[in-house]
Amino acid sequence: MLLAKTVMATEAMQRRQRVAPLLVVRASGHLSDGQRRYPRWELTNAELQRLLAEGVGGVILLGASAAELGQRTRQLASWSEQPLLFCADVEEGVGQRFEGASWLVPPLALGRIHAADAAAALALAERYGRCSGREARALGLNWVLGPVCDVNNNPDNPVINVRAWGEDPATAGALAAAFLRGAQAEGVLCCAKHFPGHGDTSSDSHLELPLLSHSRERLERIELPPFRQAIAAGVASVMTAHLLLPSLDPDLPATLSPVVLNDLLRQELGFDGLVVTDALVMEAITGRYGAGEAAVLALEAGADLVLMPADADAALDAIVAAIEAGRLSHERLEASLERRRLALARSSSAQQQQSKPATGSSTAMAMQPDACPIQSPGSPLGGLSNGPIAADQALALELVRRSLERQGPQLAPERLASGSLNLIRVDTLLGCPFLSATAPALLLPAEAGLSTCLLAGQGPSPWSDNPQAPLALERLGPGPVLLQLFVRGNPFRGSAGGGQEPWPAVIAQLQAAGRLAGLAVYGSPYLWQQLQPLLEPTIAAAYSPGQMPLAQAELLRSLGLGATGSQTEGFTD
Repeated sequence: MLLAKTVMATEAMQRRQRVAPLLVVRASGHLSDGQRRYPRWELTNAELQRLLAEGVGGVILLGASAAELGQRTRQLASWSEQPLLFCADVEEGVGQRFEGASWLVPPLALGRIHAADAAAALALAERYGRCSGREARALGLNWVLGPVCDVNNNPDNPVINVRAWGEDPATAGALAAAFLRGAQAEGVLCCAKHFPGHGDTSSDSHLELPLLSHSRERLERIELPPFRQAIAAGVASVMTAHLLLPSLDPDLPATLSPVVLNDLLRQELGFDGLVVTDALVMEAITGRYGAGEAAVLALEAGADLVLMPADADAALDAIVAAIEAGRLSHERLEASLERRRLALARSSSAQQQQSKPATGSSTAMAMQPDACPIQSPGSPLGGLSNGPIAADQALALELVRRSLERQGPQLAPERLASGSLNLIRVDTLLGCPFLSATAPALLLPAEAGLSTCLLAGQGPSPWSDNPQAPLALERLGPGPVLLQLFVRGNPFRGSAGGGQEPWPAVIAQLQAAGRLAGLAVYGSPYLWQQLQPLLEPTIAAAYSPGQMPLAQAELLRSLGLGATGSQTEGFTD
């Protein structure tokens, strides 16, 4: 009896190990449990070590410095007996998530450049991809969860917004394809997301299940073309969207729909690479299905990899039970495992090609303006021991400067008299990586003698109850105001960033009182487009799609705050 139980337990473990490579779990980029930023979703080291030993095949990482990420990927790899997929949402460069690497302007900035100079934008998008790909690879990542292929044709979109490459399908598709060609040439896998298109929603799938009621003809015309271009460009993987599209499937979200994933993506669009779910912990899924059932439904629909199940053990048990019950076939499982194996082999082969010296000249790499000698991920600081290389720093600066928009004069010293106020609006004061104590948005105005007031979204102060005069000016002191608005679509915010706040009325109120010295908008082009026509010609104003310190420094210097030139290099994180 004991022997029989032991055999059964061994067989059960073997079945779990066979399906485990199809799971991708969430981990902090930090080495210790105490450093986790999101413990609700990031597994402990003990849990990670156990799951990786059982065969879980991938890890999605967030947080930490670039140097620590290199150590972390080596640590996690040592806990597994198989090659792992290491991925991250680095849509705006690796520095967006991991301090010390290159943080680039959001993709939509290139969409705006494309409208004026298509050739330049395409070249920049490919360089953007190369920068992201080589820095990811240097730190041990082999899978970049980008490009976003959604068409952001809805300014009220709370979750895509500046993450998209364009507001029309031609622009979004061309730039996304250029990005992925650059990134995959550096030896990483890319991921086109969120299929079949999340751009025209006004709700956030992190919080609820959006409904996209467009006809199939409309989907063919707007949503699908960028994905077709990404597939034609050889994208390695496609990520699903947690959307309900009644014209395709009236019952199941796209992530769980065989009609969307098998019939449309596999059969009609001809995609034969990896299909990965968007995170299954998002409320659009967890609010309707258990962790186990969601994982099984996703695999039934045609997904190959299950990203961030709400409970990894429950997902594994449910998949094993579905196979034993005949609900999922062994052939279906083997097809997904084979796609995963081929993707890893593709990445490994591309990395080996990148490691070979250039033919004909040992200095050929140095002669290429966008190339760099990448250290191995085993180097002491994960391949970026001295920070981003000069070419990547130059790209980051070029993108900021090309996407910067200005109007009006510079800030006049007489407008910044004693008592001037630096009024900054952010979504939240917690977890605000672009607004540390040394951020230019704080330091440069302070150097000019301005005091700072931070306004987090719709906080109670300094708002008044008067919609015609929404700022309680008596609480702000009597001086001129430099208004800095950090607004963009952000997951979990439930809005497109600032769109429901009374900023037009604020501009009118401050101008009527003769107190608006300048305006800076970072992030959303839609708020800038709304406020720009309201400004008097004497108001110094500027817009940057980026919110990171480099963008702040360049924008404020364009308004006349701070020195110009080489000092910008101090803000190239």
